[in-house]
Amino acid sequence: MTAPPLANLINELTKLPGVGGKSASRLAYHILKRPTAEAEALAEAILDVKSKIFRCSVCNNMTDVEPCAICSDPRRDPSVICVVEEAFNIQTIEQTRDFKGVFHVLLGALSPLKGIGPQDIDVAGLLNRVRNGSVREVIIATNPNVEGEATALYIAQQLRPLEVKTTRLAFGLPVGGDLEYADQVTMAKALEGRREI
Repeated sequence: MTAPPLANLINELTKLPGVGGKSASRLAYHILKRPTAEAEALAEAILDVKSKIFRCSVCNNMTDVEPCAICSDPRRDPSVICVVEEAFNIQTIEQTRDFKGVFHVLLGALSPLKGIGPQDIDVAGLLNRVRNGSVREVIIATNPNVEGEATALYIAQQLRPLEVKTTRLAFGLPVGGDLEYADQVTMAKALEGRREI
């Protein structure tokens, strides 16, 4: 029988994405073994995030300053906007160090089966940014799944009358991957996105 405070911690940890019962249990016992100061630092970091982080009014990125560091960086090119589904997607693109534009976070993706329609994601904010600025390109970087594809098509359709260049990230085979392990959709996207060398 697990002591109620420990069981409660395990239960709370299972609410985190990707954390099942065994992982939650391991984490809880790890926290229990660590010095009290480390547990307090973790608790304080969680409370800090909840009290000090908010959405940028320009791009919806998570930030502690207004506007966010990316939107206020004079070295960034505001004429190129990369559209992502969630704020955590920005980090993946930033790690490449190749993208010098700015971002727009949709706060989700279209999913009729889950009841998420165009009014539930921030396409309107993106359209306002394109109308009110000197945007020359919008790069759609939604996920390569059914919801992401539907969202990308919807955004492209909404941008068409604004006559802004609209591109989609290429999808296909990963570098270092073998053809024999590619599924049909990945192979189809790789063929579709081929380019001349």
